[in-house]
Amino acid sequence: MAATESTMLALGTPAPDFRLVDFNGKMSTLEDFGAARGLVVAFICNHCPFVRHMRNEFARFALEYHPKGIAVVAINSNDTNAYPQDGPAGMADEARSAAYSFPYLLDATQAVAKAYKAACTPDLYLFDGNRKLVYRGQFDDSRPGRGTPTGHDLRVACDTLLSGAEVLRDQKPSVGCSIKWKK
Repeated sequence: MAATESTMLALGTPAPDFRLVDFNGKMSTLEDFGAARGLVVAFICNHCPFVRHMRNEFARFALEYHPKGIAVVAINSNDTNAYPQDGPAGMADEARSAAYSFPYLLDATQAVAKAYKAACTPDLYLFDGNRKLVYRGQFDDSRPGRGTPTGHDLRVACDTLLSGAEVLRDQKPSVGCSIKWKK
């Protein structure tokens, strides 16, 4: 399984705007998360073994951090013509089976992934209350077949943000399947 690393978008970058629908056609925008103290934007998909490895712990993370003021939104940017299992029906099944409590949105044009410079699934971004990037990188250092997902790296970044301290700048890129770009 070939792995792709995240591009490590520059810290301090403002969160690119988005206006996307979920698998049921419900619209979500960046502004919908305006009250959150932090926002995790996660580029994921249904079939990627790296996402499947961490999805249950990521769902737990979202439930744990929501009451603390961290909102989560997931975005699927894969080419659903080439990968129909990543289409709305597959997204609905994935959200249900993984017990996602957050919006899971479809980036059908791939414009949002390009705006975030997303490269892989999972590709994780944490923005502060002013929607400036403070963390981009791995969920933790576990991988499929190696280790149990804990979300250690993302949890440390969120805890640091919530404490009012500056998130450490030494961050490890996320590793996963490449986003399946349209030809």
